[in-house]
Amino acid sequence: MFDRLQKPFLTVETGEAYQPIRLTYTLNNKDSFIQAIEKLQCIKKNTTPNSWTWYWMGECTDLHFESLDSFRKNPEHPMRIGTFSLREDKLFLNLPSFKRACLAVPFFYKIVSQDIASIHFADFINKVFAIDEKLPHGFTELLKEEELDRVLHQRIEDYHKVKEQCETAPTAEEALTILSNYTEEEGKKRLPYAERYAFNVIPEQDSDVIFLAFYIYLHGRELVAIKRWFGQAGYSLNDATDEMVDQVFGALGIDIID
Repeated sequence: MFDRLQKPFLTVETGEAYQPIRLTYTLNNKDSFIQAIEKLQCIKKNTTPNSWTWYWMGECTDLHFESLDSFRKNPEHPMRIGTFSLREDKLFLNLPSFKRACLAVPFFYKIVSQDIASIHFADFINKVFAIDEKLPHGFTELLKEEELDRVLHQRIEDYHKVKEQCETAPTAEEALTILSNYTEEEGKKRLPYAERYAFNVIPEQDSDVIFLAFYIYLHGRELVAIKRWFGQAGYSLNDATDEMVDQVFGALGIDIID
């Protein structure tokens, strides 16, 4: 543990923790998608077929990284944010951090029509890595489809059971107790190594509203990974939620009454 406390975890160029994440889109119109992204200055086609790189330039120059403190842009060598790849009717955007995923989803939601490509899943790793740690090669080695599906479907099944219990509860107070107990127990659970987030996008909703839940979901897990890296083995999602609430409402000067 002492060695770990002496070693910083691996970060990307813009300062945030390295936590691989893959966004999966359902591709409804391949040709229209290619036409849409190849018009962008921030997208460059790779020599590998059906592959593109997303750079911090052009239309996304103003994307903001709170973790950024010393990185300086070089117009001649723009920083790579992530990479797109297209396979059959699926489109994948591979990114090295949760922050970049939270910036990518609303950015491309505004640019690419849902009739062309719609966001479906986000698959990610619930840990941070040592600077000298041997990293797996590619997302295929990190993310196992069967395990991701199993974890997601179990969570959905548990949620529907609790929803049914709430709907059949004799009083609103009992329903609230059931829901509160479920939330408390979920927040105590140990996070799986790899996890899948399913998007539920309603057309014509404001993108900032749609993806706020995604940001909160990832930010809590990022906090858990970092706190545990620094020795807080018992730190849970409940603790992360309390910390985020304190940060938000404390900054606004609002008191939360239990």
